[in-house]
Amino acid sequence: MPDNAAEVTAAGIARLAGVGRAAVSNWRRRHADFPKPVGGTETSPSFSLADVERWLRAQGKLAEVPPRERVWQQIAGHPAGAVTALVHAGCALLLVHDRSSGWLEMTAVSDERMAELLPPALEEILTLRFGPERPVPTPNPTELAPSVPLLRAAAEFAAETGARQAFEFLLGRHLDANPRQYTLTPPGPASLMAELAGPAGTVLDPACGTGALLRAVDKPTALYAQETDRDLAALTALRLALRSGAEVHARSGDSLRSDAFPRLTADAVLCHPPFNERNWGHEELAYDPRWEYGFPARTESELAWAQHALARLRPGGTAVLLMPPAAASRRSGRRIRADLLRHGALRAVVALPAGAAPPYGIPLHLWVLRKPVAGAPASPELLVVDTSEHTDAGRDRLDWPAVHTAVLDAWQPFDKHGTVAERPGAHRCVPVIELLDDDVDLAPARHLPPPAAAGGAEELAGVRDRLTAVLRRTVELTPPPARTAAHPESARLPGVTVGELARTGALELRAGGTGTAAGAGTGHSTAPRTATGDATGTGGGAASAPVPSVPVLTEQDVLTGRAPSGSLPEGTGEEPVLVRAGDVVVPVLGGGSIARVVDEATEGAALGRNLQLLRPDPAAIDPWFLAGFLRGTANNRQASSYASTATRLDVRRLHLPRLPLAEQRRYGETFRALAEFEEALRLAGRLGERLVRGMYDGLTDGTVEAAPAG
Repeated sequence: MPDNAAEVTAAGIARLAGVGRAAVSNWRRRHADFPKPVGGTETSPSFSLADVERWLRAQGKLAEVPPRERVWQQIAGHPAGAVTALVHAGCALLLVHDRSSGWLEMTAVSDERMAELLPPALEEILTLRFGPERPVPTPNPTELAPSVPLLRAAAEFAAETGARQAFEFLLGRHLDANPRQYTLTPPGPASLMAELAGPAGTVLDPACGTGALLRAVDKPTALYAQETDRDLAALTALRLALRSGAEVHARSGDSLRSDAFPRLTADAVLCHPPFNERNWGHEELAYDPRWEYGFPARTESELAWAQHALARLRPGGTAVLLMPPAAASRRSGRRIRADLLRHGALRAVVALPAGAAPPYGIPLHLWVLRKPVAGAPASPELLVVDTSEHTDAGRDRLDWPAVHTAVLDAWQPFDKHGTVAERPGAHRCVPVIELLDDDVDLAPARHLPPPAAAGGAEELAGVRDRLTAVLRRTVELTPPPARTAAHPESARLPGVTVGELARTGALELRAGGTGTAAGAGTGHSTAPRTATGDATGTGGGAASAPVPSVPVLTEQDVLTGRAPSGSLPEGTGEEPVLVRAGDVVVPVLGGGSIARVVDEATEGAALGRNLQLLRPDPAAIDPWFLAGFLRGTANNRQASSYASTATRLDVRRLHLPRLPLAEQRRYGETFRALAEFEEALRLAGRLGERLVRGMYDGLTDGTVEAAPAG
């Protein structure tokens, strides 16, 4: 095998063939001609991609490897490492994007000749796009030689999806494959921060990671990015250049210790700084001129980033930073917070719902700052906004459209007029003089009057009426008393596994994975002193660009019985698996016994991660019969495997009894009635919880009276 041949793991083979990893293990045991390992370890071997492709085709398990998978496997198996391969691919895609005709001329030669022709062309295009101090080095012919097959495949992929989408997919797949190295910055906060900053030509992100925040800026003229990790700086530069026609100035280095743009006066600064970092330069930066509002304590690295952002703004420019909530109330930072308020530099503090960005367990804040204009009076008020009402339970359930609307409906009139009408529990303009006490606590919840309890007594009465009606319906749907089977031993009918049904064509299996739940994304390296970025989701499906408006049926949606709540990421380069009415969807993680039959209202949604879709042939299998037997506890137990921290369901090992279709439908009607009863119980639980919480709130804030005595 050539030294530069790409290798693929068992997981990669499973992705190529659209099967689970267990199927790959079975192939290795049952087929003597299955390719032998060429690398990896005994527990995690790797195989030659070319040998695997040939074997899959010969077995009729693969018609053709999709270009995106071919490129990704070449990147993952590159002898110089995935990051180097991504940089080489990004350079080639930039050349394809900017000079497609020149690219075609250079590819009509041998691989050896192409490695010699590419460096001068790349040098020219990289210098043109990034200037002489560019973060992307030009690879020499020796460095490029192992990458030439990859670059040809990447260009083929780009011909299908576009150069930008191809790079987004490849970078997203790399970040997804290395989750412990990166801190996620979801697209929801990124787009909200860009909107809060407003129209801006020149934008800086001093802790850019993979460029999530700069990607969210609409129609910039110049983008400035700095990142401590040299590789991330190069990838960010390529990503931004492929996305936008703006000037891209990206540098590697520590923005606090070694600012790459000391004379920049930007229209806007967007930043998700590293949190709780003590080694930010407290000792050597004591007399730095950026500390106009006070020298930050060692524990206040976020206030150092806030002042750095203000120092790089033009007068009147806006900075938006994602901050930990402690930065609004720690006593060690109260003097700097007070000075920011006195000078009118801090304009708004927005509390996001828990789950908006990592760490997902706490509600992070957005700080909106503005560089004071000489001679202009300081703002006498601070806008505080609390969006905690717009979450149900965790990051997969954030209602980002509602969060955006709530924040911008408060910020835009405040920014224009200097004030906005108060909305209890949601937003308020707080006089600065009211905040300048011993604590200077800026947490929004501490300064907002509580909202009326669940809309007041009238709304509580409506909730009670709905609950009463649902409880009546629940009684009607309660299953009749169970009867013991006359001959229990005869109920153990001959069975068949889901895997066997799939092989005979009685049903089709599809794995989820395209798209992300709302709020998902990827970002910055977790190595010391790195910052944020984002990425796209990846997963199964066929090869074409997804439609961004398609909702995603997530794992949580299936577990809770709600409508699809996820969203597709941008630029995955692959088509999502769309569910149809009559499909059965099963979560594969967690060890629960859940199976959901897709109805007409859910039809057309994309299948999310950690879900398996079973599409039965209606002439052979009743979907409700299928879903019902898949939920059997014993069935799930024998089909589950156990790791140290998780339980995984192998759907192919689940059993069904062999029954005629008419008998299946009889069972199916009973299972359908049980599902309807289960949904009624869920709704009653939600309404009951809402009524109880509303009563507690109403009684404690005085909007609801206690019941009369006696």
